[in-house]
Amino acid sequence: MIIPSPDLFNTMLFIWMALAVATFVLLLFVSAPYGRHLRRGWGPNLSNRLGWLIMEMPSSVLMLVWFFTGHGQGNIVLILFLVLWEIHYIHRTFIFPLRFHSNKKDMPVVVVFMGIFFNVGNTCFNGLHLFHFSTDYAVSWLYDWRFIIGAVIFITGFVINQHADHVLFTLRKPGETGYKIPYGGLYRWISCPNYFGEVLEWTGWAIATWSLPGVSFAIWTLANLVPRALTNHNWYVRHFKEYPKDRKAMIPYVL
Repeated sequence: MIIPSPDLFNTMLFIWMALAVATFVLLLFVSAPYGRHLRRGWGPNLSNRLGWLIMEMPSSVLMLVWFFTGHGQGNIVLILFLVLWEIHYIHRTFIFPLRFHSNKKDMPVVVVFMGIFFNVGNTCFNGLHLFHFSTDYAVSWLYDWRFIIGAVIFITGFVINQHADHVLFTLRKPGETGYKIPYGGLYRWISCPNYFGEVLEWTGWAIATWSLPGVSFAIWTLANLVPRALTNHNWYVRHFKEYPKDRKAMIPYVL
């Protein structure tokens, strides 16, 4: 296995973050073609469930590879970081797609490949930092304010994300199709609390790991989800005349 030098790693990481900024700008003008925004012109499609599993799986599998090939096995802090990561990605890979209402919906293959590209890169940066390059995570890190605050924010975000997804998955009765206006929880204030929760998760991760790769993940999360939240919010406003006027897209009272 080829491990880059620390200098090369940092150079690649800054390029990676610059790519996130470029992606953010692009997505403000071009909505990613999946879900309610699926449209023709993006090449062949495959099953939503299969596509989601394929593109998310590298995050859970690769992180385990970096863990078992690095110096993390005997370090309780690094083990806890691995647990937090896998809690999110095992759910996202193997449980979340099974909750889709139908296996007949599709997503473009190109979206799957873009998802794989991001997940491989993101996991490599975070996994290499934690399990191959880091030297700062002694047991005392568990009592550090950065770990405590970051872990609390991560868990809070995970709970918000799970509740928001639950609301969406239970909107329709068996056999129903189409979209409805979600209510309850943070849907009182925003259209996409699931995205808000995920932003909190990886902001918490960045604080808890206190690392540049963690920051890069938070930046990428914002770059991907802020434009998506704005697109979804505008879609709701266009399609439902009765849509609550005081809702924001993703951040209560702000955005």
